Amino acid sequence: MSEQVVLERNDLNGLFTVLQGQGYTVIGPTLQDGAIVYDELTSDKDLPEGWTDEQDGGIYRLKKRSDKALFGYVVGPYTWKRFLDPPEKRLWQAKREGNDFRIIPENEPPPKYAFLGVRSCEIHALAIQDRVFLEGDYRNTSYEKRREAALIIGVQCVQAGGTCFCVSVNTGPRAESGFDLALTEILEEDRHYFVVETGTDQGAKIIDGLKVQPAKETEVAEADNRISHAAKNMGRKLNTEGVRDLLVQNHDHARWDEVANRCLSCANCTMVCPTCFCSTVEDVTDITGEHAERWQKQDSCFTMDFSYLHGGSVRASTRSQYRQWLTHKLATWIDQFDESGCTGCGRCITWCPVAIDLTEEVEAIRKSSSLESVVQSDKER
Repeated sequence: MSEQVVLERNDLNGLFTVLQGQGYTVIGPTLQDGAIVYDELTSDKDLPEGWTDEQDGGIYRLKKRSDKALFGYVVGPYTWKRFLDPPEKRLWQAKREGNDFRIIPENEPPPKYAFLGVRSCEIHALAIQDRVFLEGDYRNTSYEKRREAALIIGVQCVQAGGTCFCVSVNTGPRAESGFDLALTEILEEDRHYFVVETGTDQGAKIIDGLKVQPAKETEVAEADNRISHAAKNMGRKLNTEGVRDLLVQNHDHARWDEVANRCLSCANCTMVCPTCFCSTVEDVTDITGEHAERWQKQDSCFTMDFSYLHGGSVRASTRSQYRQWLTHKLATWIDQFDESGCTGCGRCITWCPVAIDLTEEVEAIRKSSSLESVVQSDKER
């Protein structure tokens, strides 16, 4: 761990000044449409001071805090992938030129974003997206350019949400790497400050432009204590032992029918997930046929068209759609990328209109499968 420094609350706006002076557009948490979402920030006044969020299955509401914490919430409906892999983006244009046509690729320079307020589970999600888009024979060059230009300023979690389970999947609440800077917010009766850790040389350069002082042992210990408190107060737990084999070996489990009776196939879980990456491609043309464009748009394994092949949809039932999503996320994702596709942020639980809880579904399959194994063993005896 690098040497840590302290940034007083009153000096936080200096961070915005330094970032903007280096050409960054700051993206971070702000109040909008009854939620805390990620959008462009111009100063510390845009942060959700004194607000928190209450989350449970199918429940999200804002509440006023008794203090003036700036990062006293958990995570909202937006994820950082919307800035790195936008929900809609044009891939190229084509223009008719006589009897021929000309392809015009998208060559706009990537935006230079500074992401402020990235949680540990979200940093892990970015790492997963990196594996999806940047490894292998086919690289997503648009994502690559945006990712390389982005600065990551993490915020360590000092409170857990009602649907969080990052401890279960080893993705938080402390961010150990993957950031340029990481802040731990501490409010005391007569003081409001941040313990700041640098993770890269670029982060160290930003620190050089701020009004900071070396962190005392007591201040570092206080930050550690608050992060530990969050780790002990997760809203959910997920037993990941053998979860890949559990799901792969239970494709015909009756629990899939039970969850299908509740699931609306609305795709909310995939839209708010920080690691889902399904997309589709659409070609559009003007009425004259002189101009055409190809667009990539965010999609979901819950839509009928997504799994459509000649002759029909591969997954036409809600049962098969939900099973595909959960089994891929927690099981076959490991076969593809050597790690789980879940970071324990709990968004899919919070934003499901009927409060389907993947931790509950996994546990239900685990318990009934164990019971069936016991019954079978008794019969064999």
